[in-house]
Amino acid sequence: MTNKQILDYVKNHPSQKVKVAVTDIDGVLRGKYMSAEKFLSVVDADFGFCDVVFGWDAGDIAYDNTTYTGWHTGYPDAKARIDISTFRKIPWENDVPFFLGDFVNKKTEPLHVCPRQLLKTILAQADKAGFAPYFSQEFEWFNFEETPQTLQQKNYTQLSPLTPGMFGYSILRSTYRNDFFNALFDGMKKFDVPLEGLHTETGPGVYEAAITYSAPLLAADRAVLFKTAAKEIAYKHGIIATFMAKISENLPGCSGHVHQSLWDKKSTKNLFHDEKDKNKMSTLFKSYLAGQLLCLPEILPMVAPTINSYKRLVEGAWAPTTVTWSVDNRTVALRALPGGSKSSRLETRVVGSDSNPYLAMAACLAAGLYGIKKNLSLKQPATLGNGYRDESNGRFPKNLHDATLAMRDSKIANELFGAQFVQHFTQTREWEWRQFSRVVTDWELKRYMEII
Repeated sequence: MTNKQILDYVKNHPSQKVKVAVTDIDGVLRGKYMSAEKFLSVVDADFGFCDVVFGWDAGDIAYDNTTYTGWHTGYPDAKARIDISTFRKIPWENDVPFFLGDFVNKKTEPLHVCPRQLLKTILAQADKAGFAPYFSQEFEWFNFEETPQTLQQKNYTQLSPLTPGMFGYSILRSTYRNDFFNALFDGMKKFDVPLEGLHTETGPGVYEAAITYSAPLLAADRAVLFKTAAKEIAYKHGIIATFMAKISENLPGCSGHVHQSLWDKKSTKNLFHDEKDKNKMSTLFKSYLAGQLLCLPEILPMVAPTINSYKRLVEGAWAPTTVTWSVDNRTVALRALPGGSKSSRLETRVVGSDSNPYLAMAACLAAGLYGIKKNLSLKQPATLGNGYRDESNGRFPKNLHDATLAMRDSKIANELFGAQFVQHFTQTREWEWRQFSRVVTDWELKRYMEII
């Protein structure tokens, strides 16, 4: 649709309202309904959006350690801008018009704390280098036959999974609650979040969805919208969907693998493919991969952002623990899929389902471009067999605290994303660690109360 057609749709929609959303540092959509009249008055300008969305955590508790905003600034409005190209109709809300936005500073430059703007900045670097990246993200998540009320009543324990048992790739289980299954697949397509595939995964009530690949900004928009849309559609069916990285030590975690490739802007050639190489991998692909091997340990919170993320990154749970790569090996961090000239790509498997897609994709792309810019050679040999046993290139940090300190002090992180972003982001992760550290957990009570 043209911009005029989009605005005409807004003007003529019977609800006379529009839903607008932005993404906070945790990847949570924050938004509001606007009257059609208000929307039309700001669609070509800025509008105020309280900057507290970058001043509080996922539980709406105000940070006490961030520089960008806080009680010391009075939480003023930030300048938000609607991206009219993100127009969608929400199928489960009578096709109400929907738009995403992002933030600029007082000089109308990209706001340094805005995740969507960070990805756009990295994409500009790729464009300048002559690359056309294509990305997609896939998600695993658990579904429970619960409501927000029953979650709290049960204290988030002893929940009823959508289906019992493991049943990975089960045709049988996909017929159970097929109303929800089809509502996801069909609803996402209508919402312009098309899925390549949807199936059950290993675990009670687990689904996995692969979103169709696209240019990275669209891919990240779709990924962010997928997570919220899946939750909203689940609500309609009496289901709670969760994208936590790990809900139980006895079950596999939930991944958010990012698939990526670079193409030549002019020739539309897949630059990762080289038919003459023994693994069909181009020199550029190898440098891109080498960049991620080097950078990811120093920017890990961007793809593993929560306390819970690191419960997923344990041995034997289908998530990597070592800084490794290989061809089509699901025990390593970076799974090269050379394939053919159309399908050659890299799968970054360390990314969790709980990640902010804008930050995860910015991290993957920036690290890969770093390897190309520095002309890095892929000196590390491919891991053969069990990647959990290959520590030749080291291991990832084992918790959010260590990962955050590594990123805070990393020259590479500051070079890739700028000192202002790194400062704010690591401050928010330090806060997250502090909140966890002060809580007495069920594990501690069971272990120490009687015997100590």
